[in-house]
Amino acid sequence: MDPADPFDRAARRRQQRRAVPGFLHAAMAEEVAARVTAAGRGFDLALDIGGTGVRGRVATWALDVAPRPGVAVVADPDRLPVADGSVDLIAAFGLHAAGDLPGALILARRALAPGGLFVAALPGGASLAELRADLLAAEVALTGRAAARVMPTVDPAAAPALLQRAGFADPVVEVDRLTVRYADPWGLLRDLRTAGEGNILSAREPLRRDVLADAARRFAARADGRVAVTAEILYLTGWRGAAG
Repeated sequence: MDPADPFDRAARRRQQRRAVPGFLHAAMAEEVAARVTAAGRGFDLALDIGGTGVRGRVATWALDVAPRPGVAVVADPDRLPVADGSVDLIAAFGLHAAGDLPGALILARRALAPGGLFVAALPGGASLAELRADLLAAEVALTGRAAARVMPTVDPAAAPALLQRAGFADPVVEVDRLTVRYADPWGLLRDLRTAGEGNILSAREPLRRDVLADAARRFAARADGRVAVTAEILYLTGWRGAAG
């Protein structure tokens, strides 16, 4: 493990090998595909990173961090083994788990042919705000400190600058907020594990049972019945210019 890498890439691969895409993944895939269609032009070859749903619509080369049916190449999105200018479309999931997000965006732009389109979906900064607040409060109350529990996310306000620094032309960032209701945090945590979105931080620490129990109590106290949990999704779009 690279001590400078914020994420444990081996843990990410283990999680993704057994991941089962859920309803949120399906909703994001529809939105990514809609943005590809809205581009109003055809694409000869696409690179699908993480299973975005464009396969079947465009001749596609599939890449993911773990082997699964239909995946042609296993690689990390910030270590793309793709020649410059070799694809016309890149549709990407999972960039929030790239150890070097700016680097991943630069590689994606380079991999595009002139006039190529980049579309990505990733969690925004408001995602899981309720769970993060309860875990933080419980850990501080019981241990006097807070450990890293949730993967960092991208602030929507910072996303356009990320695309611009990577060299994309006409960058667009759209924000969609969804609300999912849970009776308790166990259902939420189960959905995260099933989707392969567990904690893969290199500096992660074991979560004490009393901390988790206190966080669950705080979560349940937020409302009678089901608690609303925020899922903020950022859709990033950019083009490779003729001289990019």
